[in-house]
Amino acid sequence: MIKTLALVLALALPFQAAAQNAAEDAKTAAEIAALIAPLPKLSLKQTDLALAPDLSSRMGMISSIATDPNGAVYLLQRGAGADPVIVVNRAGKLLHSWGRGLYTVPHAVKIDPNGDIWTTDSVSSVITKFSPAGEKLLEISVGGQPRPGKVSGTTDIAFGPNGRVFIADGYGNARIIEYTSGGKKVREWGAPGAGPGQFRIPHSLLIDSDNVMYVADRENGRIERFTLDGKFLGEWTGFGKPMTLAFTADNGILVATGYRNPPGKAPDWVAWVVKIDKATGKPLGYLEVGDDAHGMAALDGGILTGGETAKVSAAHWFRP
Repeated sequence: MIKTLALVLALALPFQAAAQNAAEDAKTAAEIAALIAPLPKLSLKQTDLALAPDLSSRMGMISSIATDPNGAVYLLQRGAGADPVIVVNRAGKLLHSWGRGLYTVPHAVKIDPNGDIWTTDSVSSVITKFSPAGEKLLEISVGGQPRPGKVSGTTDIAFGPNGRVFIADGYGNARIIEYTSGGKKVREWGAPGAGPGQFRIPHSLLIDSDNVMYVADRENGRIERFTLDGKFLGEWTGFGKPMTLAFTADNGILVATGYRNPPGKAPDWVAWVVKIDKATGKPLGYLEVGDDAHGMAALDGGILTGGETAKVSAAHWFRP
């Protein structure tokens, strides 16, 4: 009798989880619909980054995107047929690549003020710093994972003044950790929950010139703001599942948000980018991406998002 009951419960759990996820996605879809309904569409036209077909066909999901002032675009991708870090120019031509064998699940790529490249891994929870040429300069093993070997690690990186480095330890944990540029831990803050200074997957970080930190608190549907010492400054709510944040050249913030489609319905994810006023948090306009926007960066007055077309990896470029 006990064994039969245990078997019934074990069989029922996946269906319960699927139903819960479907309800969560429906709630997110309704919130995003309410968010964009009164907004104008951003005046941008999609002309994707022209990645070579033999490259894009070997790539997988583009998890993160970063751009540098010299015109290079860094794509962190998850396909086994290509290096995880792909560097191309604005014409989509491959410049160089690296990182094979260094990642379990690559998650974020960021460029620090000195031009060095930092990445996160959401399973190993290892932060790696590279030169622009791909030379490994530093490794930080964050640790403290509640479920080692599974997605329970770091999500993003941001940089403060004087070499301060901030890590979002978002999967499994709910904290922001500060390190020195040399990898020494300084402090951490945050806890699970929905209150001020709490998180349900802090998924993306930004720091502006006024040393205000913006955190995409994904599962709470909000953007929290902090000082660099962790003091809570306020929040902007109603953003669905904010996945990725990026600054624009005109003092705005881009927020990529979306949800998973029902099983069997393409694409797997649908996403939007919402531009907000950095001073007030007021939404100013939106862009419908059409598939995943887990990776996003501002570029030349436009927006780059990571996705795929007909199961082939693509970097969507929405230009003025």
